[in-house]
Amino acid sequence: MEYNTSRSKMTISEYGRNIHKMIEYIMSFEDRDKRNQLAQATINVMGQLNPHLRDVNDFKHKLWDHLFIMSNFKLDVDSPYPIPSPETLSRKPEPLQYASDKVTFKHYGRHIERIIEKACELEDGHMKDSLVQLIANHLKKSYLTWNREDVTDEEIAEHLAILSGGRLSLQKDVKLHETDDILSKNKKKKYQGKPGSNKNYPQKSRKN
Repeated sequence: MEYNTSRSKMTISEYGRNIHKMIEYIMSFEDRDKRNQLAQATINVMGQLNPHLRDVNDFKHKLWDHLFIMSNFKLDVDSPYPIPSPETLSRKPEPLQYASDKVTFKHYGRHIERIIEKACELEDGHMKDSLVQLIANHLKKSYLTWNREDVTDEEIAEHLAILSGGRLSLQKDVKLHETDDILSKNKKKKYQGKPGSNKNYPQKSRKN
């Protein structure tokens, strides 16, 4: 009787012991054409055993890579894809490049800074004034998302000036959305997002 403790370690256990034995069996043939034929048959079986790989881009390439890995890179057959090397398994991924520029106000985020930069490039006029007002209302909404305390329009105007480097300013007669209105809308959205909340939410009465 053969025990698991006496068996060789499986390189990719998801394929099971039989696939590993099939690969060992392929390597026992001296005839290259026979090896190629058996390798293709093994690839087909591997694909059937792991149908989830079909959702992976170029899944056939992935199967062939796994075939060579399970043979410890000793299988000598013709592959339709570049044959991987042992170095590819030990190669460390390249470190991710993070944005080096700092966010002035974290509760506003980086995207709003980019929008403000684009707004600064617009010519003075009604379109620019309307965009500045939209940006200021968004700043106020974002501010209240992280800080439930009241915030004045003057404070938002000051933040807008800081973020734009003094290039954008609110018109004196502009009135931003009321704090209570913003908080009530945020609370309503949060309430409606809860499971089963629609059942208890008051419905509008129908007129006969």
